[in-house]
Amino acid sequence: MYALRYAVGTDTGQRREANEDSVHCGERLFAVADGMGGHAFGEVASSIAVAVLADVDVDADDPLTELAAATREIAVRLTDLAEENFDMRGMGTTLTALLWDGEEKRFAVCHIGDSRAYLSRGGELTQITRDHTVVQAMVDDGRMAAEQAAAHPGRSMLMRALQAGSAHDADLFFHEVQPGDRYLICSDGLSDVVAAGEIGRLLTADEDRDAVIASLIAAANGEGGPDNITCIVVDVEGA
Repeated sequence: MYALRYAVGTDTGQRREANEDSVHCGERLFAVADGMGGHAFGEVASSIAVAVLADVDVDADDPLTELAAATREIAVRLTDLAEENFDMRGMGTTLTALLWDGEEKRFAVCHIGDSRAYLSRGGELTQITRDHTVVQAMVDDGRMAAEQAAAHPGRSMLMRALQAGSAHDADLFFHEVQPGDRYLICSDGLSDVVAAGEIGRLLTADEDRDAVIASLIAAANGEGGPDNITCIVVDVEGA
């Protein structure tokens, strides 16, 4: 039998007046939604996303179908609000979620945008989601090196998000777990300014999840904290 243990933290950062990130943590469902920076009502969009996710049937036989339905419902609610209030047009959110499938010892992953999910296993860090950004598409096409993408000023320019009036699909897939795995879900307020190598080091620097969360947020703020910072650390325990 596997058990999940988690910690969560969020911070406004050094340059934003409000926190447009929203987070959901339950016994089996973990998610970060990042309201689109520079767009109207980003905090409304992200809070709608996690509110819809809170109603997902975590015991469903087909968790990917449940997550897909949730993303469609989020898009519908955002569109309805935008039709009622012109000022809300253009609002949107990223979403990265892990839904535990205990029977199969795996996570169902739902991802759209540039928040991220990482896995730390055996001291090695792996990004298990793919950014839906212009620069990532250029990396995938061989037009830009990954090192260049990490420092590109337009690295947060999204190609896909949950947005009013849009019909973009999320990436949906299963990820098999192993005992001792440590997962991180974070908004780009962390990953945009803290290098992957440093994130990996901080994830393994302490067994205490709350201490790890604090160190990740401090690292992002130490790099200027240009955006809101939200992190969830989930440990998989068991035999």
